[in-house]
Amino acid sequence: MDHVFAGIRTELASNDGVRQANALLLALQQAASGKDISSIASSACDEVIASPASAVCKKLAFDLVRCTRLTAEQWEVVCRGILNDFDFPDSDVTAAAVSFISAIPSWRLGNFIIDCSDKISNCILSDNPNLRYAIIETLGCLLARDDLVNLCVSSAPLLEKVSLWWRQLGETMLHPYDAVARIAYEGVGRLFLEFSTKRMSRLAGDKLVPTEDAVAIRSGWVAAMCRFVWEKADLLRARAKVLTLESFRSSVYPLVFSAKAVATGMVEEMEMLSGNHVRSRRAVMQRDNAENILGISDVVSHLMPYLFVLDPALVYEVSVNLLSLADVPGGKPEWASAPITALLTLWDRQEFNAGRESIVRAVVKNLQLLDLHLQVSLFKRLLLMVRNLRVEADRMHALACICRTALCVDLFAKGSVRSGQKPLQNTNIASLFEESKIREEMTSISLETSINKGGNERGSERRIQSEGLFREELVACLVESCFQLSVPLPRLKSQDTESRVIGAVTYGTGSGAMNWTQSALEVVEVCRPCVKWDCQGRTYAMDCYLKLLVRLCHIYDTVGGVKKAKDGASPEQILAEKRLQALQRELVKDLNAVATSRLRARVIWALAEHFDLEGLDPLLADDPEDPLNVIIDHIHKVLFNHDSTATSTNRLQDAQALLLCAEHLGARNLRAGQLLTRELEEFRNSTLADSVLKHQCRLILQKFKYIAKHQDSKWVGNSGATGDYPFTHHKLSAQYFDNSAAQDRKLEDLVHTAVQDLWRPARSELSLATSGFSHLKSPPTPVTLSGSSDPCFVEAYHLIDPHEKRLTLHLKIVNMTEQELKRVDVRVGLIGALRFMDGSPQGVRQLQMLHSQTPVSCSVTVGISRFERCSLSVQILYYPFFGGVGVANGEEVDAPVEGTHGRLRKTVTTEYGEPVVLRCGSYWLPLIEILLPHALSPVEFFRLWPSLPAIAEFTGGYVYEGEGRKTATVSGGYMEPAVLPILTGLKALSSKPFHKVCSHVLRTVAGFQICYAAKTWYGDLVGMMIFGVSEVSGDVDLGEETRTMVCKFVIRSSSGTLVDEITADVQSWLDDLTDCAVRVVSDAEVQAAAQEKLKRLIELLAIIRAKPKEPEPEPEPEEEDDSLLPGLETKPKKRPSTLAPPSPEEMEHRALQSAVLHEWQVFRQQAM
Repeated sequence: MDHVFAGIRTELASNDGVRQANALLLALQQAASGKDISSIASSACDEVIASPASAVCKKLAFDLVRCTRLTAEQWEVVCRGILNDFDFPDSDVTAAAVSFISAIPSWRLGNFIIDCSDKISNCILSDNPNLRYAIIETLGCLLARDDLVNLCVSSAPLLEKVSLWWRQLGETMLHPYDAVARIAYEGVGRLFLEFSTKRMSRLAGDKLVPTEDAVAIRSGWVAAMCRFVWEKADLLRARAKVLTLESFRSSVYPLVFSAKAVATGMVEEMEMLSGNHVRSRRAVMQRDNAENILGISDVVSHLMPYLFVLDPALVYEVSVNLLSLADVPGGKPEWASAPITALLTLWDRQEFNAGRESIVRAVVKNLQLLDLHLQVSLFKRLLLMVRNLRVEADRMHALACICRTALCVDLFAKGSVRSGQKPLQNTNIASLFEESKIREEMTSISLETSINKGGNERGSERRIQSEGLFREELVACLVESCFQLSVPLPRLKSQDTESRVIGAVTYGTGSGAMNWTQSALEVVEVCRPCVKWDCQGRTYAMDCYLKLLVRLCHIYDTVGGVKKAKDGASPEQILAEKRLQALQRELVKDLNAVATSRLRARVIWALAEHFDLEGLDPLLADDPEDPLNVIIDHIHKVLFNHDSTATSTNRLQDAQALLLCAEHLGARNLRAGQLLTRELEEFRNSTLADSVLKHQCRLILQKFKYIAKHQDSKWVGNSGATGDYPFTHHKLSAQYFDNSAAQDRKLEDLVHTAVQDLWRPARSELSLATSGFSHLKSPPTPVTLSGSSDPCFVEAYHLIDPHEKRLTLHLKIVNMTEQELKRVDVRVGLIGALRFMDGSPQGVRQLQMLHSQTPVSCSVTVGISRFERCSLSVQILYYPFFGGVGVANGEEVDAPVEGTHGRLRKTVTTEYGEPVVLRCGSYWLPLIEILLPHALSPVEFFRLWPSLPAIAEFTGGYVYEGEGRKTATVSGGYMEPAVLPILTGLKALSSKPFHKVCSHVLRTVAGFQICYAAKTWYGDLVGMMIFGVSEVSGDVDLGEETRTMVCKFVIRSSSGTLVDEITADVQSWLDDLTDCAVRVVSDAEVQAAAQEKLKRLIELLAIIRAKPKEPEPEPEPEEEDDSLLPGLETKPKKRPSTLAPPSPEEMEHRALQSAVLHEWQVFRQQAM
């Protein structure tokens, strides 16, 4: 292979353009096969890019450079070659060089653009269409990127140049050459699209964390371009009509985006954000809604004819953009129905197979914009379309959209009937299941028998799993959407897509708190067959269904029977309670058909707490079909189940749940208590019950016995229904015992993500910035990495992007010497779980012309692969004796070969001199930066806490300020400080990425316990509890004369490696957590402090005992009683004050108590 590379380098050094082109093609072939071609790339930079060559060789050389990594010196050679090519006489060579500008790394891009800004402007105005096409394409890909926007933040001249180029790019859309106009349309579309998606920034490799200035600059560009497109809309539409169909597609998005931005007022918001307040106010005052609607109508009329062309890609592009216009103020349902009809026609034509997911996503996302009857007619067809999607995330998003729209239609129809209008047909939830195939899947117990009748067995297994999961996904999405209805919806702006959900959701949740339960009641009625499904161990869909059933029964209080009108119940409430009770009786009958004992126990739980036992007919007590007899019979079957499958899954949980069900039933009904007493006695004496279950049975039997003896009195222990369903799953990244549990966790995550994104969408950067709330994280305090006497001052800070799992280190270098440094190299190495975007082992940033006392900034972006303590090592190499570039002894000119350009070869020697190496300190990344707050309720937190396997404990101490008891006052019978000094050393926790779960568990004058929850970027859960004491409580300091308070940290996690990483350096973790306020305290130090304190107390006690007693003061003479009646005092006697100093006896008593407590504390620690 070495001789092949040597031959390629020899050919590159030749003067023949054909030989160079063949060599470059061979090098590209070697790169495609995975060979390291860095040596060939170096020769290509020197012999082709930096020297005169043909356009073909230039393009091949640039393609070769894209396949490998270059050093900083090689990038300098490339940039110098591109600068030389701007003045090359052949415009094709200049076009080839210009097309490579977007590949220049961001650390070199800023200076390069400033150096050649005039030449770039000349290329934009060039008469050569190929050169103009190349520069417009390059600028369209380059100017919208994040790295260039951040460069414009720190450079005003660069910002002025880029703003001028954007104006020229907009004017180029009217260029007479079709290819140039098309690429200008694409560039403007990238600017609009990059504002929300950042696609070009991700492709560039440096996805930087945005700052407020960067958002303002980008908003100014977008607003100016929208204004330009809106003002020139007639000319741009006329220019787009004469383009070919392939080129017309690129003109659709810029026209639609600008029209929608002006009509919805987004342009004014962006102008206000960019600082153009005066224009924004004038635009708002002169804004004409009629003119805006007329402009939108012109755009719609311009695009409508293209819905019927034969090009599938153009039909899809036009349809999607027309759907976005149907949502603006003044939009019409017809603007949405025609595009959706065109998209469904694309589906039927089978010509756009690669975009099936995109078609379904576009249709279901805008389904609410259609007419009500058209929505209902599409439900059955859309479900069949969604059922065939391959990508799980797309399928789940589509199901969530369909379920939400179905609930909205149902609420709207019920509201219309309530207001006296005619009821609409097929608007209930049952219309989702009218399709025969969907209805068959919902009613069948197992899909295995119906699918395996024909076809091979290998394909049938995969088909069973996919179709079985689809019905579970449908039920889960429908139920989770019902739960979202019960929560107040956020206020949405008019320009958002979700603003026109026909008012049904707002009506259902705003006009009455119980309206959403009407739709939820239909959901539990329609989805009732799911309890009989055999899902091979999966239970998530059934758990969702039973949880909604329990919620509805608890809201309507079905345990007390059907309410009456004289009690204040409305007719709708009475009807709903009757339907719920009928549903409960049907579920009791379905217990025989439930597939597994595990699911049967959960159905019994959902019924036992809210079943109306008093409404049963006492004459049917001996009937085997009596609901109570059926429930008790199935309780017996589950408790005495010897099946190994039930034992291997979670038999203990099922048994404990059924015992609680038995307690609920027996405590509310005497006959149920008598029947369950026999069952529990039998289970207690069997070998299936362990000691815990036997003890639980004994307690329940004692309660039953007490109730039987006191039938007339109400038993205080019989609490009401709680409405709790304790079988919900926890999202943990842990290994599960079986595949079904893992599939349940995966399905739960997919459903929750899709429903949450649809009902509670994340706010955009523009909406957050214009609302006055800044979501952009301010730069942290810089860390100095250089020494006080170093010739270069270096400081750094970092910004993180949790979504992309990336970190950007910003460095500021200041030349502290008196001389000008011609060149400075910044090298950044990685320690730990860090990696560069291009896979290089280190990052090099080359800075030139550093003037004295002038700061120069640069940045490095790296990815973080796992939760691990990592750092970035910075090294500075500067050349104080760098003399410049010299030419060798002579110039060697080669004669031109026929068909090629003349070639001038110069032997260039560079005198760098010896560099001075400055090793700076390492920049450590705090571990807490790789965490995100995880919102949990206290109930969920304490359910999860025991299940976290990895645990670590350590003790910390912090110094508090204040006077302790001296600042306290007497109020309410105990010492209460004016300002309770709790957590004075843990104040920094409020700004850390931890969610504060609760602090009410224990927070008194004596101590506190606080719980925190977080998640790593990679899904591992971290729980932390802090136990401590307050400064006002006595005898708690670490020692006698110190003010160091001791607190206990307990950390539990779902990953053992995470806890190991924290405990590897506990002091660093506490420093990051509390901003260096808490230090680690060892157990030996705590015991030594306790012994020292005890010794001081014993000495104090000895001094008090040895002190002679003071003579008792003489009693004061009693005053004469001048009251009218003997024994009746008119003046009250003086009572001892509680604020008086304690007597020696009291002090001795307190000291003895403290000594005993401390002796017990030392004994307990020794025992442990």
